[in-house]
Amino acid sequence: MSLCKSAAYSAASILAALMLSLPAQAGVSEKEAARLGQDLTPIGAERAGNADGTIPEWTGGLQGIPSNVSYTEGQHLEDPFAADEVQFTITADNADQYADKLTPGQLAMLKKYGNYKMNVYPTRRSCAFPEVAYEATKKNAVNASLAEGGNGVENALLGFPFPMPQEGVEVVWNHNLRYRGFKLTRQFAALAPTENNEFTPIVVQDQVIFPYADPSKTSMEQLDNISLMYLQTVIAPARRAGEVILVHDTINQVKGPRKAWSYNPGSRRVRRAPTIAYDNPQSYAEGMATSDNFDLFNGSPDRYEWDLKGKSEKYVAYNNYKLSSPDVTYDQIANTSGHINQDLVRYELHRVWEVEAKLREGHRHVYERRVNYFDEDSWTMSGAELYDSRGQLWRVQEGHMIQYYNLPGCWNASEVIYDLTAGRYVIQGLKNQEPMMNFNADELTEEQFTPAAIRRIATR
Repeated sequence: MSLCKSAAYSAASILAALMLSLPAQAGVSEKEAARLGQDLTPIGAERAGNADGTIPEWTGGLQGIPSNVSYTEGQHLEDPFAADEVQFTITADNADQYADKLTPGQLAMLKKYGNYKMNVYPTRRSCAFPEVAYEATKKNAVNASLAEGGNGVENALLGFPFPMPQEGVEVVWNHNLRYRGFKLTRQFAALAPTENNEFTPIVVQDQVIFPYADPSKTSMEQLDNISLMYLQTVIAPARRAGEVILVHDTINQVKGPRKAWSYNPGSRRVRRAPTIAYDNPQSYAEGMATSDNFDLFNGSPDRYEWDLKGKSEKYVAYNNYKLSSPDVTYDQIANTSGHINQDLVRYELHRVWEVEAKLREGHRHVYERRVNYFDEDSWTMSGAELYDSRGQLWRVQEGHMIQYYNLPGCWNASEVIYDLTAGRYVIQGLKNQEPMMNFNADELTEEQFTPAAIRRIATR
C-alpha cells in the first residue's frame, strides 16, 4: 500500500472513531414532530387503519373508565370487550393460510404442540396515555438523542424518547422508558409448571418508582441518571419468603451501569448483585429465562447491534382481560402441558415494529440473536424469538397486553417464555389471585430504595 493510501486509511479510521465517540444528533425537526397527534398518534403510531379495515383507525383509545364497565379504585379491571366473539382460530392445520401474519415463534409453537391454537378477535386499538405523556413525547421527538454507542438516552423526560425512530436501539429505549406511571405497587405470581402441570406459585410484591416519569422534574440532570427504582420481596412460598432484590436502572449506561443488591434471609446480609442483568438466570424461572427476559427485555442494550427491520401486521396477544381476570385460577391457566391455556388468550391483528438484535463481537450472551416485536400503539415489546449459539430457535416470548384504563397506560399484564428444547414454560406477572396494582403509591420515597433500607426491613 502506498504512503498516501495508508494516510487516507488512517484518516478515515480516526474519523470513524471520532464519530462513534460523539453522541447522536438530536431528534427530528419541528415540522416532522408536528405530525404527532395528526396523521400519527401522539406517540408515533399510524393513526389510520390498514387497507382492508382489519386494523381500524386509532381514535384515542381508552383514556378513562369505559362506560360499559363498573370500576372502583383497587379492583381488577373488567373486560370492556367481553361481548366480542372469536372471528377465527389458527391451528397447525390452517397456519399456512395466515403465515404472513404470524411470527416464526408462533409458527414454531403451532408446529410443536398439536393442541396449540390462537383465537383471533376483532382488533381494538385501546392503548392510550395521559396528556402529560403526549406533551412530553412531542418535546422528546425534537430534543432527545442517543448516548455514545446507543447505550443511553439524553435530553428526554417522561414521554417516549423516540416516537419517530430511525434506529433499532431507539425502539428498545422507547420500550425501556415507556410510560407506566410514577409510583406503583403490585403483587404478582410466577408459574413454571413441570411436564405434568405441577407448580408452586412464586408470589412477589413489587414497589417501583420511575424517576424518569416524575412530573415535578424539568430536566434529565435532576434524575441523577436513574430511570427506575425497583424493590421486589418474595412472600411465598414460605421457603423463599423474605428474599429481596433492589435495582437502580440508569438512563445513560455510558455514565453508569445498573446497580443491584440482594438480601437472603439465610445469610441475613445485603450484597451487591451484579448478576441481576444480561443472561444470568432469573431467580424464579427454573433456568428457562434470563434476567433481561423480565418485561420481555430490560436493562442495557449494549451487548447487541439492533437492526430496525421495519413495520408489519402480526397477530398479537392484545386486550387480554380474560387471561387477567380474578375469576380465572392459576390451575386453569396452567392446565395444558407445554403451554398455557390458549382458550384464555385473545389475539388481534396489529402493526408491530420488528427489531433484530445480533450479539456484538467480543460480547457474551446465551442468546446469539433475538428478533423482537414492538406494538406500535404502546412501544411495548409484544413478543420475541431467542436463538442459541448454533443459530437454532430456542425460546419464544409472548406478552399479554391490556390497557390500564384507570391510569391510563398500556403494556403487558403478564408474559410467558416458552422453552422449545425443554418443552416447558414460565409465565409471570399474573395478578388474578393477587391484589390489583396501585398506581397511586404516593407513600413511596426514594429513601426506601437503598441498601440501608433493606437492612432495616430485614432486621425488623
